Amino acid sequence: MENVTPLGGDVYEIDTRMAGFSGITAGYLILGDRPCLVETGTATSAPVVRDALASLGVGAGDLATVVVTHIHLDHAGGVGDIAGMFPAAEIVVHEKGARHLVDPSRLMASAAMVWGDKLDVLFGALAPTEAARIKALGDTGVIDLGNGRTLASHYSPGHAKHHVGLIDSLTGDLYVGDAAGVYMPETGDLRPATPPPDFDLETALGSIELFEALGPQRLLFSHYGPVDDVAAVLERSAEELRVWVDLTKRARSAGLDLDHAVAMVRDRTKERYAALRGADETAEHFELLSGAPSNVAGILHWLDRVEVPR
Repeated sequence: MENVTPLGGDVYEIDTRMAGFSGITAGYLILGDRPCLVETGTATSAPVVRDALASLGVGAGDLATVVVTHIHLDHAGGVGDIAGMFPAAEIVVHEKGARHLVDPSRLMASAAMVWGDKLDVLFGALAPTEAARIKALGDTGVIDLGNGRTLASHYSPGHAKHHVGLIDSLTGDLYVGDAAGVYMPETGDLRPATPPPDFDLETALGSIELFEALGPQRLLFSHYGPVDDVAAVLERSAEELRVWVDLTKRARSAGLDLDHAVAMVRDRTKERYAALRGADETAEHFELLSGAPSNVAGILHWLDRVEVPR
């Protein structure tokens, strides 16, 4: 299938075609003795993912594990549907996200407040998963991929309090979710992902340091794709966080409201990203991957918690 890309080591990137777009959210199949899907994409992507797995020979009874880096709807919105399509699969998630997969009502209500009428088009509805199907992870955990191969989970909050990174014992691939930001392969741009309500700068930087300490051979971004230059990209990830926080602090100190703060940060960061100097379509793609309003709102939310009132 044209949305399936082999990456070596029995790892396959699956373009989940979020909202019909290409190159927005990737899922990954580790096709070992115990096939494992990392990230489901959205609920509306579930049939796309099912068909991709079928093209790789993974039928309804063959998938052993589904693991998500965190429960945001672009990563885990399809968990309930995929669980139904693959009834033998164990669903793995950090313990702080597990209850929301069992009862998604609060998560969906929160998403509806943020996305409004766009919710159904972008994400669809997260269907509940039976509690008995879910394995909840603590700060660390191990997923059995078969034949001695494992996927080790490492708690990595900062972007979200229920976020984990996952490292493959065979390939050294590190599935970074959103903890290292979003990567645009067309231009090589890297931009932070700092949405409300969980963003915390020091925690996020600590997670990037953890990723460095794990010594990965390659980074697999959910947004989007593989990156080989591990050290440089993680260094850039930390730098981007500091730049966005510094600029948002300046906007807050100047008393700017959210819209004006977003405009200022956009203006002062635009030269950092080749995507914003290219075609309008590329710029729109970049905004969908990591929107400035969401990033600035998340940083302001954090600043309001940790700094003195304006």
